[in-house]
Amino acid sequence: MHRRWLINRTNHEYILYLSRAASVSPVVAQILVNRGVKTPEEITAFLSPSAAGLSDPFNMPGIQAAVERIFRAAKDNERVLVHGDYDADGITATAIVLKTLRTMGMDCHYFIPDRLKHGYGFKAEGVRRAKDLGAGLLITVDCGITSFEAAALAKHELIDIIITDHHEPLLDNGSNGAGMNTDGVAELKSPRFVLPEALVVINPKAGNCNPNIENLSGAGVALKLAHALLMKCDKGSEVLELTDLAAIGTAADVVPLTGENRIIVQAGLKLMESSPRHGIREMKKVSGIDGRELKAGQLSFTLIPRINAAGRISGCGDVVSLLLTESHDEAQELSLWLDGLNGQRQGIEEMVYQEALLKLGSKEPGPVIVLSSEGWHRGVIGIVASRIAETFCRPVFIISIDGDSARGSARSIPAVDIYKAISSCADFLTGFGGHKQAAGIELRTVDISAFEECINRVVGETLDKDNFTPVLQIDADVDFCDITFSLARELKMLEPFGFGNPEPLLGARHLEVLSPRVVGSKHLKMKLRQKSQALEAIGFDMGHFMDSLDFSSNIDAVFTPCINEWEGRRCLQLNLKALRPST
Repeated sequence: MHRRWLINRTNHEYILYLSRAASVSPVVAQILVNRGVKTPEEITAFLSPSAAGLSDPFNMPGIQAAVERIFRAAKDNERVLVHGDYDADGITATAIVLKTLRTMGMDCHYFIPDRLKHGYGFKAEGVRRAKDLGAGLLITVDCGITSFEAAALAKHELIDIIITDHHEPLLDNGSNGAGMNTDGVAELKSPRFVLPEALVVINPKAGNCNPNIENLSGAGVALKLAHALLMKCDKGSEVLELTDLAAIGTAADVVPLTGENRIIVQAGLKLMESSPRHGIREMKKVSGIDGRELKAGQLSFTLIPRINAAGRISGCGDVVSLLLTESHDEAQELSLWLDGLNGQRQGIEEMVYQEALLKLGSKEPGPVIVLSSEGWHRGVIGIVASRIAETFCRPVFIISIDGDSARGSARSIPAVDIYKAISSCADFLTGFGGHKQAAGIELRTVDISAFEECINRVVGETLDKDNFTPVLQIDADVDFCDITFSLARELKMLEPFGFGNPEPLLGARHLEVLSPRVVGSKHLKMKLRQKSQALEAIGFDMGHFMDSLDFSSNIDAVFTPCINEWEGRRCLQLNLKALRPST
């Protein structure tokens, strides 16, 4: 698909000031400004993330009240139920809180709903499970912020609820509802948000939080609660032993890798490389990444799909056991089980994807693509929506019909806040929740067409045709004389890369192509020369450019510089991302 190239530029004098003040190259200063890091102090903190940069968890609204209630439960030997969610973020969040409560010697249990049987989030089944266990306290992780009925039922059953979540709360429409005071304790009033009537609500999107924590994942919020509990036990440093779990949840939920998310993922990756946790060590083995330097991006196609596979086509209870087990044999057995489930998931996903493409081929796509069918496996519709959204650069809803009711998953493009758009079509839904870029919906089958018409109208009113053309965001326009070993080392300091902190892309113009060839059947290898300087370049899966681009003329290129080491030789290499003829 054609992409627009967009080069980010900032006042040159300001970039030179930041470069001198923070002792970084002008190229890196520009990259960081593009990430919203705009002062020398912020640059220093960004380039040197450490656990010491984790904020005091007690500054987060609701944490103090939650800790007091949990310690009261510990003192009274009260049973506690941790209610999670069936994706990697919810599962790791469950493991974080459960491990912490066990460290405190508490009588704690957990419940993760079945995707197909119970659906998403905190519902009546979770309350019934707490009642059956005799639990007087229920703690939700990665869910609950819109669970009004379940919270009301828990109150009726005299079960205290602590909601920890990071999803979007409902905006107040002016009617009286449950709000949250400055301590994070739920109370009836007319606030900005309408919140469930829980004892405590902890959600960075529903309170006045430090900007560094407003985009925490569900596992990140769970880590803040765990940190506070451990501090209360004079074991605050032990929170670092939970960052591997929080890093997986953070990477899985595609939240920005800035602020504390960056600290969490960097610390978690370092911990995962030493693999003190049996379950993660065995998952690395079955994923083929054991013994290799671990990158944040690798998690998205190695550990995370395997963890998610259980929730998509089976049950998740054993995944929590895998993450917390002290038994090597159990970890090995459960890792092999997850690996097998992931293979099944891939086959089911491809079948649904191909069927969805066939349905799409028979209709003219509007601003939003809405596809539905009886029997599509609910466990994979989110992945299918993501693949189609990436291909067609449009928000996509994939809906699985089951008789009179249907459930769908939505994935969006950067220009569309899909949660806000869905909120405008709520009259056609029986339930929904999610984020700006991903959401889930429930509706009656007869309302699918009306919802499709509504969502297309709402999104269509805010977009123009340029929004449907993907944009290649280029961090800086450089000359080859700027590309040095020193720059390559600086770029590595920007890791971990992910959403909100993507791998830096640099662009250069009017390049001469030397010795282009295809290697490994599909990769493009060449030298690129600008003036008197030539650099090695490789484009993975870009061999098709040999037929589509005239290399006898100059080209423009987008790339990431790196240091390539091979058989004792070190050289600068450009990892190509895009090419086009020079104009």
